[in-house]
Amino acid sequence: MRSDSVLDTLDRLRPRFGRPVVVANVVAQIGIVVTGGAVRLTGSGLGCSDWPYCEPGHFTPEFHSAMSINPLIEFGNRTLTGVLLVITLLVAALVATDRSRPRSYRWLATAPLLLVLAQAVIGGVIVLAHLNPGFVAVHLLISMTLVALSTWLMLRFREGDEPSRALVDPVTRTWVRVLVALTVVVLVLGVIVTGAGPHSGDDEVGYRFAVDPYLMAKVHAAAVWAFLAVLAVVVWRLRRAGATGRLWRTAVLLVVVTLLQGAIGYVQLFTGLPIALVNLHMLGAALLTAGVSSFLFSTRTRGEITTGAPAPEAVATV
Repeated sequence: MRSDSVLDTLDRLRPRFGRPVVVANVVAQIGIVVTGGAVRLTGSGLGCSDWPYCEPGHFTPEFHSAMSINPLIEFGNRTLTGVLLVITLLVAALVATDRSRPRSYRWLATAPLLLVLAQAVIGGVIVLAHLNPGFVAVHLLISMTLVALSTWLMLRFREGDEPSRALVDPVTRTWVRVLVALTVVVLVLGVIVTGAGPHSGDDEVGYRFAVDPYLMAKVHAAAVWAFLAVLAVVVWRLRRAGATGRLWRTAVLLVVVTLLQGAIGYVQLFTGLPIALVNLHMLGAALLTAGVSSFLFSTRTRGEITTGAPAPEAVATV
C-alpha cells in the first residue's frame, strides 16, 4: 500500500478514533503509575527475576506450590506496559500523522511512544540492577512526565493552531510558572521519601536512599504547603479578575485534588504507611500532575480547531 493511501486511511479514521485514543492514553499512563506502585509497595520488584522474560527461559511466571503473588503482580504491570505501548502506537499513528496540524503538535503526539519505549528499557535496567533506588526514581518521574504530556495532548487535540494567547495577566502567569516549578519539587521530594522509607522496593534487597525518611517527609510536606500557598494566590488573583469557564473550573478542581492529596499524605504518615493508602497517594500524585498540566493549559488558548488546509510549519509552540 502506498504511503499516501495509508495516510488517507488514517485521516478517515482520525475523526472517529482520535479522541478516544488520546483519552485512553491518559487513563493508561495514570494506571501504570498505580500498578507500578503496587509492584513497589508489595515488594514485587523482583517478582520476575529476569527481563524481558519473567524467569530465565520463561516469558510468564512459573506456577508452583511455593509461588507467591509477587510474580503475578510484577507480570501484570509488565502486561499493562504492553497495552500502553499499543495505545501509544495508535496515538502516534492517528495523531502524529495529522498533516493539517503543526509540527510541534505532531512531535507532542510522538512523545508518549518514545518515552514508553524508554520506560521499558529503564524497567529492564531496574531489574538487572536489583532495584537500585536511583533508577526506580527516574522510572517514576518519567511516568509523571508522561501523564503531564499526555494530558496536554488530550486537550490540544480539540484546540486550534493559532499563535498562543495568554488568558491571564503577566503577574498571574508568573505565579503559575512558580506553581509548575513547585510541582516538580513536590514530585521529586515524594520520590525521595518513598525511596528512603520502608516501601523502597523489594524486602530482600535493602537498598534505600541514605537520608532520614521522616526528615524528608517533613521537607516534602513543607513543599506541598508552599505549593498550596502559591495555588491560593493564583486562585485569589483569578477570582479578583473574574475568571470563568474552563480556567476557573480547572483551578477549583486543582485545589480539591491538592487538598485531598495532602490529607491522604498526612493520614498515611500517621497510620504507619499502610500499602493501600500509599498507593492511593501515588494515584493522587498522578492526578495532581494531570491537574497542574490541565490548569496550565487553561491559562492560554490557541483558538478553536479548524479543518482544511494544513497549518503552516512556522507555528512551533505547543
